Amino acid sequence: MALTGEALGGLTVNELPAPLRQYARFTPQRRTKFGANAMAASLEGDGAFRERIAEQLRERLPELTEALTSGTPPPAADPVDVAAVAYVLRPVDWHKLVAAAGEEAQRAQAEQAGEEAQRELARLRSELAAARTAVRTETERGRGELEAVRKELESTQRKLRSAQSDVKRGEAETRKLRSDLEALRSSAAAERTSADSESRRLRARLAEAESALEAGRRAAREGRSVEDMRVRLLLDTVLDAAQGLRRELALPPTTSRPAETVDAVEPGSMTPRDIAARALSETDPELLDQLLSLPQSHLVVDGYNVTKTGYPTMPLDKQRLRLLGGLAGLAAQSGAEVTCVFDGAELAAPVLLAPPRGVRVLFSKPGQTADELIRRLVRAEPEGRPVVVVSSDREVADGCAAAGARPVASTLLLRRLGRT
Repeated sequence: MALTGEALGGLTVNELPAPLRQYARFTPQRRTKFGANAMAASLEGDGAFRERIAEQLRERLPELTEALTSGTPPPAADPVDVAAVAYVLRPVDWHKLVAAAGEEAQRAQAEQAGEEAQRELARLRSELAAARTAVRTETERGRGELEAVRKELESTQRKLRSAQSDVKRGEAETRKLRSDLEALRSSAAAERTSADSESRRLRARLAEAESALEAGRRAAREGRSVEDMRVRLLLDTVLDAAQGLRRELALPPTTSRPAETVDAVEPGSMTPRDIAARALSETDPELLDQLLSLPQSHLVVDGYNVTKTGYPTMPLDKQRLRLLGGLAGLAAQSGAEVTCVFDGAELAAPVLLAPPRGVRVLFSKPGQTADELIRRLVRAEPEGRPVVVVSSDREVADGCAAAGARPVASTLLLRRLGRT
């Protein structure tokens, strides 16, 4: 697509297929960004257009095109360029050239990933060694301080015992050594004051240790708050499902237990996938309503996958607004939690967007795709909660299904929104 976007500048408007004429005045980067789908379709289905692009490539890349025409790609050429040019030129056995270039690109990528993994492993080992050294140093320092405190405490105890002994001897010799008794009492009082001061210092250190222990416990409790939230959400889901089943079946209170006297096999529990597949096909919009009627259900939508399936010719901002408007109505009708995920990798700045009521809007971070963000959202849910993922991407659907979610096609959501 990048090579085709650059080559379009060398063609006149009349030489371009109708779907590509709207991109003729764009820069090569903007053509690749906005007209990739249209260029791909024209290259595949329009032989004359593909031949014009091939002529442009022969002028721009004469050595590479000549080598590929002869069936021997240059050893130093980028495998991605080799595959792209071979696809456009389509010499004899071009499929083999594309496949070989793909294997070479995968091998180079694997070697690069291995080198990066080795560098990351070395860095982690260095950090681990530094952490171990710091912990060892801190432990030795703590032991030294503890030993010093222990010695001070033993000295104070010896002084206290000595003072108590002096007091007892003074009481026995009161009548004969009154003056000496007063001196001993004064000495004992001074030592007791010192002992009290030391005791207060030790109590202060004990209070600091107790404060640090309480802070550690508080941090541990806060660390468990996320898991507690997930367990609470799963519990609410189970309770709502039980209450809804009781209302649907109009079950009266019972005091007997017939199952305790009858020998029978209990049926297996029904999953959201089993319930939804009992009566409706995968293309029936009622299937989506049935899934969203499950207690505490969560609808996760692959935004651009849906919009580019339903209305690909609209600008991206219009696509987002149209989809979010339909999801707001669906959230209000079903009462389900709705999250719409867009790919934000190409955004130069955050999108200024006011999400409609009842719809959570998320963009993927740089270096992360919307597919990865969707899989993280599914894994964050507690096991047992009904999660419905709308995407026609096979990889996304399979990954979410393996994590316990129920995938549905983008066309199903579009039919449901169109019915509204």
